[in-house]
Parts: sequence; C-alpha cells; structure tokens
Amino acid sequence: MIPIKPISSSVGSAAGSSHDRQEKMRSIPGEVKANFLAPGVLNLSTLPPLSLYIHFPWCVRKCPYCDFNSHEVKTSFDEDLYLTALRADLEAAMPMIWGRKIYTIFIGGGTPSLMSAAGVDRLLSDVRSLLPIDANAEITMEANPGTFEAEKFRQYRLSGINRLSIGIQSFNSHHLSALGRIHNGDEAKRAIEIAAKNFDNFNLDLMFALPSQTLEESIADLEMALSFQPNHLSLYHLTLEPNTYFAKFPPAIPDDDLSAEMQEQIQTRMANAGYRHYEVSAFAKPGHESRHNLNYWNFGDYLGVGAGAHSKLSFPHRIVRQVRHKQPKAFMDSALKGDAVQESNEITKDELGFEFMLNALRLNQGFDAVLFSDRTGLLLNTIESKLLLAEQKGLLYRDHLRVAPSDLGRRFLNDLQQIFL
Repeated sequence: MIPIKPISSSVGSAAGSSHDRQEKMRSIPGEVKANFLAPGVLNLSTLPPLSLYIHFPWCVRKCPYCDFNSHEVKTSFDEDLYLTALRADLEAAMPMIWGRKIYTIFIGGGTPSLMSAAGVDRLLSDVRSLLPIDANAEITMEANPGTFEAEKFRQYRLSGINRLSIGIQSFNSHHLSALGRIHNGDEAKRAIEIAAKNFDNFNLDLMFALPSQTLEESIADLEMALSFQPNHLSLYHLTLEPNTYFAKFPPAIPDDDLSAEMQEQIQTRMANAGYRHYEVSAFAKPGHESRHNLNYWNFGDYLGVGAGAHSKLSFPHRIVRQVRHKQPKAFMDSALKGDAVQESNEITKDELGFEFMLNALRLNQGFDAVLFSDRTGLLLNTIESKLLLAEQKGLLYRDHLRVAPSDLGRRFLNDLQQIFL
C-alpha cells in the first residue's frame, strides 16, 4: 500500500528528485486538487493497490444472457480511432492517479481478442508510456474461442499479455448454440490448445445450469476443462439478468435442486483436483488466484478506461466512483474532447460499509479485520450491529483477526450482503 502523508510522497514512484516531485504536484490541475485532494469526511492513512481496467466494447454477436456493455459489430469497428480515444481517456485521468503504480491490468469486453495484434501492442505501449507499471504486473486479456488465431495470440504474448481468460462456457455444441456463442465444442478445445502453447497462465470460464443441461453434462464439461490443466477456473451459474434476451424470453433451465447438486459436485471435484475455492465463482491452483479480481474483492482501487468502464479511486479524504460514456461513439467523441467521464460520485460514509462488505464477503476466507479501516477510513465497530445480526443468523464468523462468511453465509450470500445494505 502507498502511504498518503505527506501527499508528495505518493508521487515519488514516478520519478526521482524532490524537485521533480514538486514540479509534478504543481502540474496536477487545480480542479483535481480542489475536488479530490481537499479536506473531507474520511481520513485514509494509506491508499490501496491500484489496478487498470480497459474496456473493449465490441463483439461478433450479443449473447442472450449477457448484460455487459457489449455491442455487435455490424460491419466493422474503427480500431485506430478507439485506441486513440483510449489514450486520450487515460491521459485525462492521469492527474487523479498521479505517481501511483499499476499492479494489474485487465482488458475486458465485449471481445478484446477481436483487436489486431498491432492494436494490442499499441495499446500496451501507450499504457507503459503513461503509467508506472509494476515489474511483476499481471496483465490479463479476455478472449473468445471464435476469434483464436495462433499467430495473433503469439503476438499478444510478445506484446506483454501474460494471462489469458478464455470464455469457453461449455464444450457441448448444443449448449453453446443455446447460449448464442459463435464457437462450437471443437473450436473451444482448439482455442485452449493455442493458449497453452503461448501462455503458462490462463483461466477458463465455464457455465452450468444451462438450458436443458443434465447433471452428467455439467460434470462432463468440467472434466474436459480439467484435462487441459488450467491454472484457474471460473465457474458461473447461469442467471437470467434483467434487460437481456433471456430475461424477456426465459429458457427452460434446471430447477433449484438440480442446480444445487451441480454446484456441490463441481466443488467436490475441484477440491479433489487440487484447486482452492477462494471466491464465490473462482477456483485456482495455489499461487494462481486472479490478482486483478482479488484487488476488487479486497476493495482496492481501479481506474477504468473505455466505453462504459467503471472506476473506484481513493484519495486522502474521500473515495470516488466514476462511469465512462457507455455507447462506443459517445465515448470516443467525449474522450477525444478530454471528457470521457459521464458520472462521478463520492461514496458517502453511510454507503462505505455496504460497499466494502459487498465485495469482501465474496471471498471464502473473508478479510483481515484491519482491512476494513485501511480501505474505508472507518472503524469496524461502525457496522457492529450488522455484524452481530449476521452472526446471530449463522451467516458470518469473526474473531479479533478475521471476518468471514460461514458455510451457511456462502450458500446464502445475497442474504448476508443484504444485512449491510
């Protein structure tokens, strides 16, 4: 973590002498100083680690279950213009994170693997030229099996991508078709083979409780995924999210009992295979947990650039959330004018307890008790009555060192989180 006091020390990682640091502090626009560095209601003694999220908004086809900010490519997209807008967005945001080191980068979407190899190389070169990146930074890129080309992915690796997250969802072509995916089972396997040749660290996304899926089919998907020995597996229960095609036209999905049996067998099989279930939907071999996602769950900071990207940034006396313009054209137009942010709001003291717990309770092992104060500037006893209620309901365990969801709390996580709302 980065000490806050004195404020000039938070600039030191960007360059050497004290004179340089003073000049860089002077270069921070007065508007940023007035809005974010002025006295406020919080008193954070440290700033949390900072991550960078980059959003790529286009995909080949919008999946019927998807509620992410993704837009079908009708004919083509202007990669060059979008990359120019991303750099402009990042340049405009720099005063808010001046001198802070980036520990993880995640390029998500949409389908970022639609970008050309030259485009990804340009993107990462722009990031490196503008921001101090940790030498051991985890740099993840999402990829769709329908876009895999061996040479392009080799070039991605050479450009600096060191972790791949592949949206497999299923190896069953029938289920893939029902999910609206553009790849089939054979293409899913080929994509993993290409990834394994170029990346020693990759994640596979799988879904279960799919339309008409049987218990045997869900386990067959899992066994196929495990045969490739990925470092990390994300296993998601299909949910019918609002404002999606599936919400409007619900498919026949497994009932609660069958879904629960799928989940129990998945957890048992993953444990037997040596994977640690460290977050609601995430399993990893020891040492291969997603560092980027862990920063989210531990209420770390992240700057989000790109269409619809979200940010959460801490300052000595406040924590701020921002949202970029959502539509790609609106984002590019506004970013090129230096104004990509559509919404910016300070998180109130009353909201902070819920915001922290909403994230941290997703971790099966919970969080260190001192982390609450470090990340919110509040004492843990400000939510004492809610912690006590969660304990009384058997949803939460705590001692003087750690707060964690119980087995029951993990099963009914929404109910546990609701207590802190």
